[in-house]
Amino acid sequence: MAASAAHANVEVSLFARPNAAWGLSATARAHAGFAAAALGQDGVVANLEDCVRAAEHGFRSVLIADIGVLAVFGDARSAGLLPGDMQAKVSVMLPAANAAAARVLARLGASTINLPTDLTLGQIAAIRAAVDVPLDVYVEAPDNVGGFVRHHEIPELIRIAAPVYVKFGLRNAPDVYPAGSHLEATTVALSRERRRRARLGLELLARSGYEPTISELGARGLAIPRSLVETKES
Repeated sequence: MAASAAHANVEVSLFARPNAAWGLSATARAHAGFAAAALGQDGVVANLEDCVRAAEHGFRSVLIADIGVLAVFGDARSAGLLPGDMQAKVSVMLPAANAAAARVLARLGASTINLPTDLTLGQIAAIRAAVDVPLDVYVEAPDNVGGFVRHHEIPELIRIAAPVYVKFGLRNAPDVYPAGSHLEATTVALSRERRRRARLGLELLARSGYEPTISELGARGLAIPRSLVETKES
């Protein structure tokens, strides 16, 4: 996958796991807000090992959902355990619900920050004023993080939040993680529908008359995977 993405100049971000919801945590099953935590120090180690393994296979971006893992990730990158160009994308499950929280995540080494799906445009603008890193914002959120459909806000969202990644999850869709070959047909269908939603979003943006600068394939700042040859040489 890394080689194919590198050839296509497409960023790939792998979710660093496991998290509490995958393991023995009763709290994660009773309180959804705890589901993303790395449970215990062994959970932090397992997450970091996921990051190291991703880097060894050429990937240069991981999705992180625990603040302790983010802190350790930054230390590991500084110490050379992870490549210097390895990026940490903060998950929507680690909520930066205000500007102060976003600043903390950026200081810990976040390369991009997923925002909670229910922030108003004004609240998002306040976060943009506080941090320089790109923001990830769902304009259609999966049901387990709100299920909001905000396509109509795309033009204004881009205006106030750029640099911003406009994200299309799917409402009324099953949660397939951890995915696998047993769910291949479902995951492929979901991916195709996300692509269709993105096309609808682009059409809406065109109709609005607002003409933002849109990044091209391989744009500067994207975490394009390295080929295995490049990885071994570095």
